[in-house]
Amino acid sequence: MHTFFVAPTGFGVGLTSISLGLVRALERAGLKVGFFKPIAQPHPGDEGPERSTELIARTHGLTPPRPLALAHVERMLGEGQLDDLLEEIISLYQQAAVDKDVVVVEGMVPTRHASYAARVNSHLAKSLDAEVMLVSAPEEESLSELSDRIEIQAQSFGGPKDPKVVGLILNKVREEGFAARLQAHSPLLRGEGFRLLGCIPWNDALNAPRTRDVADLLSARVLNAGDYEQRRVQQIVLCARAVPNTVPLLKPGVLVVTPGDRDDIILAASLATMNGVPLAGLLLCSDFPPDPRIMELCRGALQAGLPVLTVATGSYDTATNLNRMNKEIPVDDRERAETVTDFVASHLDQDWLRTRCGTPRELRLSPPAFRYQLVRRAQAADKRIVLPEGAEPRTVQAAAICQARGIARCVLLAKPEEVHAVAQAQGIELPPGLEILDPDLIRERYVDPMVELRKGKGLNAPMALAQLEDSVVLGTMMLALDEVDGLVSGAVHTTASTIRPALQLIKTAPGYNLVSSVFFMLLPEQVVVYGDCAVNPDPSAAELAEIAQQSAASAEAFGIPARVAMISYSTGDSGSGAEVEKVREATRLARTQQPQLLIDGPLQYDAAAIESVGRQKAPASPVAGRATVFVFPDLNTGNTTYKAVQRSAQVISVGPMLQGLRKPVNDLSRGALVDDIVYTIALTAIQAASRA
Repeated sequence: MHTFFVAPTGFGVGLTSISLGLVRALERAGLKVGFFKPIAQPHPGDEGPERSTELIARTHGLTPPRPLALAHVERMLGEGQLDDLLEEIISLYQQAAVDKDVVVVEGMVPTRHASYAARVNSHLAKSLDAEVMLVSAPEEESLSELSDRIEIQAQSFGGPKDPKVVGLILNKVREEGFAARLQAHSPLLRGEGFRLLGCIPWNDALNAPRTRDVADLLSARVLNAGDYEQRRVQQIVLCARAVPNTVPLLKPGVLVVTPGDRDDIILAASLATMNGVPLAGLLLCSDFPPDPRIMELCRGALQAGLPVLTVATGSYDTATNLNRMNKEIPVDDRERAETVTDFVASHLDQDWLRTRCGTPRELRLSPPAFRYQLVRRAQAADKRIVLPEGAEPRTVQAAAICQARGIARCVLLAKPEEVHAVAQAQGIELPPGLEILDPDLIRERYVDPMVELRKGKGLNAPMALAQLEDSVVLGTMMLALDEVDGLVSGAVHTTASTIRPALQLIKTAPGYNLVSSVFFMLLPEQVVVYGDCAVNPDPSAAELAEIAQQSAASAEAFGIPARVAMISYSTGDSGSGAEVEKVREATRLARTQQPQLLIDGPLQYDAAAIESVGRQKAPASPVAGRATVFVFPDLNTGNTTYKAVQRSAQVISVGPMLQGLRKPVNDLSRGALVDDIVYTIALTAIQAASRA
């Protein structure tokens, strides 16, 4: 097993962010990763659990050991009990390492109150037999000074010639080409054993707190909470100028700071909000309460989610306090932690990490690895995906992300002016190459092809034209004619509205008689497949066997080894009844049709999912306790189970992904988040590539 000890070269290098990203990068390699922060170092004002450990737990679903309290550590060091302290830490480390391929250990940060941190880090790394990764961030210093600082830290762990001192991660790099200049300047980085393991550029968006965080840190009084849990402060604008000169500054993510008696600025910010500009909020200072009559005029903006805060300090002191705010990620800000995690992971040397750690004990597809592979495979596929709900705000943002990252070539079906209005109001930058097609300008050219496709159903031209008013039907015709490679809809349409045109115009794939669906359930330790949770209300035994085969093929297509459990309320021969017999017959049919398929049923859910229960209830089963594909007997059971797991266990689900169609069409939940839409577009692109 590997152990990486992450050690800072100074204060403020972003050590927690690096730990988050390193764990994610290792998970993407299919490794089972543990995390351990031996010694807690709370920041001023921190209450509750230690920040790094809690962020890792919430972001990665791990349960790291609780760090030792700093006071306890200092008492032991003061009493000369270093060896006893190290034994205590090693005992906790063993808990973190159980059943893991690699453990990331986060060292102490040197501060004015912890000048001994470097010495303790050296002892910890040696005691754990860990490989040391140094973390540094360029400050206002020359290349020579930074190079010397890194070398001094490397010497404290045995020097660059020590094979355990493996390299450097540079964080918060603001200058392009800085890493190359440092490598050219530093003899340490020009050697063979010590290497640059990552260079993470500065990104303002990663430091954007929620408006609620600003309120908490300033102890502000909340006059209107609005969307202050969701909105983020990308920029702070102190408004002292006249309104005409202030208007250009009112952009998405701006926190407007102004005295409470500046009625003109308050009204201007409210008008911007009512025009669709999602300001981060309005911060009123100087202890001037806003005029109630003005606030009444602003009611529409307040109801639209504009957060309004007030503080007693004047403009200058308020601005100073804002600049001094703690930039650390709050432990409950899951969204920001995930963004930072993925950003850091994407700038680390994944190939080196994979090579260094070797082949994992058992390759598993963890949620991060699954999402990472989705994006990479979609980028390689380079498919054109049509989005019929082209002016829907989440869809516009997802399309912009997919286009910018090369996940897919997206086509928005909507009037261009509507899309641009949504983008401007939401602060979305539409990347070059993002296609926007006005349905009114292209609809008529699909009438004749649609009549031809549906001639057996008596469809005529006027009927076709009327049906093509529905953008989903229009997008499906584009897919039927191979003008696009896939379709994603459902953010505002029902599942039936997405599937019905596909069944009429696309038809089922060769060898299949029905369309079904799967969800990819991103459990903390692995990704599993649930089918069918969205389409078929009460499948027969033959249909259930087909759903099992389709679901197994979908799992394999996305890197999940298929071990199929046919779920029922009974395991093996222990129960009887029509429903159990249906599942038993479906299992028999699937085995007959695909003898090589690992499938068993009927199995109760716990016997399928939990190894100890599986051994007890079905000891001879090749699937029990190890299932990766769960096929439910009917829609009621499947949909209820997926929703219960998703909501109660806070599990991310990707899907539903439709299977059995000749060409990929996928449905979204109407409550889908932007990330959900991005991953569904990626799924669709990969499906299209597999059928090309």
